Amino acid sequence: MTNITLSIDDDVYKKMKKFSEIKWSEFVRKVIKQRVEEMEKISMSDWEETKFLADEKLLAESWLSKEDEKAFAYLQ
Repeated sequence: MTNITLSIDDDVYKKMKKFSEIKWSEFVRKVIKQRVEEMEKISMSDWEETKFLADEKLLAESWLSKEDEKAFAYLQ
């Protein structure tokens, strides 16, 4: 089995600690496996016609850090 490392926000980590009964690594493994299986079901022709394969909520969120927002505030 291969290991991966991921980063999460400190606030999320603190909240996760409150639910210590959940095996978070197993949860993430299952979610990744499920997503890979979903992606494998998409044929190549479907892929070429698809513009985005992502969660709408995730796409709607700002991807700018607080520092980025401050740096670009003058553009508004």
